[in-house]
Amino acid sequence: MADQLAQKGHPKGLWVLFGTEMWERFNYYGMRAILVLFMTKALLFDKVFASNLYGSYTSLVYLTPLIGGFIADRYWGNQRSIIVGGIVMALGEFVLFFCASMYKSSPDLSALLFFTGLGLMIAGNGFFKPNISSLVGQMYPKGDRRIDPAYTIFYMGINVGGAFGPIICGLVGDTGNPEDFKWAFLVAGFAMLLSVVIQLAFHHKYVLDPTGKTLGLTPSGAHKSWINPVFMVVGLAAFSSLAIGLLYLDAKVVPYLTYLLIAATLFIAFVIFSDKTLNSTEKQRVTVIFITAFFVIFFWSAFEQAGASLTFFAEEQTQRNLGFFTVPTSWFQSLNSVFVVAFAPLFAWLWIKLGKYEPSSPTKMAIGLFLLALGYLWIAFGVKDVGAGIKVSMIWLVGMYALHTWGELCLSPIGLSLVNKLAPFKYASLLMAVWFLANAAANKLAGVLSALYPDGKTTSFLGYEMSNNYDFFMLFVGMAGVASLILFSLTKKLQSMMHVDKE
Repeated sequence: MADQLAQKGHPKGLWVLFGTEMWERFNYYGMRAILVLFMTKALLFDKVFASNLYGSYTSLVYLTPLIGGFIADRYWGNQRSIIVGGIVMALGEFVLFFCASMYKSSPDLSALLFFTGLGLMIAGNGFFKPNISSLVGQMYPKGDRRIDPAYTIFYMGINVGGAFGPIICGLVGDTGNPEDFKWAFLVAGFAMLLSVVIQLAFHHKYVLDPTGKTLGLTPSGAHKSWINPVFMVVGLAAFSSLAIGLLYLDAKVVPYLTYLLIAATLFIAFVIFSDKTLNSTEKQRVTVIFITAFFVIFFWSAFEQAGASLTFFAEEQTQRNLGFFTVPTSWFQSLNSVFVVAFAPLFAWLWIKLGKYEPSSPTKMAIGLFLLALGYLWIAFGVKDVGAGIKVSMIWLVGMYALHTWGELCLSPIGLSLVNKLAPFKYASLLMAVWFLANAAANKLAGVLSALYPDGKTTSFLGYEMSNNYDFFMLFVGMAGVASLILFSLTKKLQSMMHVDKE
């Protein structure tokens, strides 16, 4: 039966979700590509503060899906959550457009709008992100071998948007004139609206389960008051205000996010493992999700330097002048997505072609961490013994992003698929949010580590001193390499806890 299913094409709903996610990722990555540049060049934040604020923002972006996933599972349904989340994110981009339009004339108001815009992005993403990811696997029967390739194809949608977002937003915003950053936010906002339009137009017709029933509608038993438009607007306004306050509090008052992340993890674990309706097999599968999520923290904390320290490196220490054209700094953030689009079909084909020799999901993820370490080893040798003020060839960044992409293809779509296959149905969105919780912890750590970027001074992390870029990049070689080796040693145990014939 599984072999017959594997011969079929993918459902049309996959392409609806592909398009919805593609334009949302255009919005997110387009804005992210110029974010630290806008903070340091227009708002004149120093690099340490900008790095930490970047980490807090991206961490909260991945933390709020805990709330959005919970509300969608019980009250709103996936599709309604995706639409309202998309609208709130578009509003956030337009607020950032006004922020970037008045940073000179009204700096105090501009700063207020900056935190407001980022807070709206955080709140909207909380409803959008976990719900669209969890719908992908629900279109396929259990045990269908097309699920891994489906998530890889979906991941291509993410990265088509991730490729074009930085290019287009960089072209209009990263011009060398800080006053032009506003156009990047405006373009990103319109892309987010297009994502919402695709979802509104095609979801009911094409996003169906294997029996032909529309997925992601209002959950059975949900009280009507929860979907009352007035209640929803008030709730979204309150949630957005909370997100704005949480970001400002962590950035300006007290760095509390690490403690919140630990508390959220313990709370979710308590909710799931205290549920007496789950049997021991289901709880072991949930344990696998928690363990693998812990290891991906080490992957993303190194990978997400792309939006922070690696942006500083591209801006100041990479030779971008081609003679006839100077490559915008923001364009380097498209490389990862371009490589994903190029190599995702190869990886999807490879897993199918290997058949019974296909590595288990935890093994694939350990390989991903190893490739990430190799990427940082590559760029570390590129900058070794290079004097201060000397710019290096773009080939070092390009090669690093290629290796990081191969690692990402072994880890991220596989992890999304793993959560979908192992999560009990009643906790599908909440456990998808756990996956993003690992991303939240990683992004917070990424900001902390980016703030240690040497930049002419000596910094240290857990006793390891860094006085140049070589030392800085070798930190990530060590972190990812050790995590990879430990995960390799655990793969057989994890596979037995998954209770499946082949994962």
